[in-house]
Amino acid sequence: MFEKLIGVEDRFKELEGLLSDPKILQDRSAYQQLAREHAELNPIVEAFRAYRRIDGELDESYELLKDNDPEMKHLAKEEVERLENRKQDLEQELKKLLVPKDPLDAKNVLLEIRAGTGGDEAGLFAGDLFKMYSRYAEARGWRIEIMDLHSTGVGGIKEVVALVKGKDAYSRLKYESGTHRVQRVPQTETQGRIHTSAVTVAVLPEAEEVEVQVDPNDLRIDVFRSSGPGGQSVNTTDSAVRITHLPTGLVVICQDEKSQHKNKAKAMTVLRARLLDKITQEQDAERSQQRKSQVGSGDRSERIRTYNFPQGRVTDHRIGLTLYRLESVLQGDMDEIVDGLITFHQSQALQHAH
Repeated sequence: MFEKLIGVEDRFKELEGLLSDPKILQDRSAYQQLAREHAELNPIVEAFRAYRRIDGELDESYELLKDNDPEMKHLAKEEVERLENRKQDLEQELKKLLVPKDPLDAKNVLLEIRAGTGGDEAGLFAGDLFKMYSRYAEARGWRIEIMDLHSTGVGGIKEVVALVKGKDAYSRLKYESGTHRVQRVPQTETQGRIHTSAVTVAVLPEAEEVEVQVDPNDLRIDVFRSSGPGGQSVNTTDSAVRITHLPTGLVVICQDEKSQHKNKAKAMTVLRARLLDKITQEQDAERSQQRKSQVGSGDRSERIRTYNFPQGRVTDHRIGLTLYRLESVLQGDMDEIVDGLITFHQSQALQHAH
């Protein structure tokens, strides 16, 4: 571990030199790339330097333990204890910091929510989940842009695809993929019976054009008039766009914008994210053993969370966390769940790294 840390510190010093190089300062893209790497290494180097400082102070305190003065000896003993604890904490922190970061963590997110089993009730809950994520995004200063939305006649959502833009969006939302189950008494239920419905959530990292290059010859693009709820035509022009990726059979429809050009751009964003996800899923299947060690890392069929209205309770089944404040979670107060999932995943990754 220490050889690795010395290597990191050497690279950090090298970056400091490069960032003050006039040639680099003139090349905006190279400067940004190096500045990003410098910022990523900074917390590791700071913790490593603090660790070495503590190590030096410990050597001095151990020397003082040999002192004949009982009072001095007592003080040195207390100091050794304090420093040893601090050293252990820093060692744990350094192990965590050295766990390879998911290269996708800093990306924007394509959030897809679909009503599953449960009819109208599932559609209403899909709407509740979309509101929950929208409020969470708002609280974190992220922006949400709807790419495609299909409503149900009763105020619910059949399917919504939205782009979530903001710092670390993927790192905080990636464990939301899976089946979300709701248990509540529908408003239409006269007997007061509890119904169980399901909604699936998929969280995909946004793909840059350079990451997923799509050959225009592989696409079939159809345009048509967008339709509103109940099938009535909203538009008198052919502004809705359907893109079919022929090699994979993936189909993306966007009809939210009035302009065909904007709908096509949105559809391409969705298509690239789904293609990147397909490639990642295939690679992960090859590394299936490693995949099993991850918390619900995108298996859409896995039931990950239950929202129980009669008891006002939310349970995340992967980490065994139950909160009795359903209302505030649905208002977007999700950090306790998200942090719990991240911590669990980090400790899993640490076990596999050492």
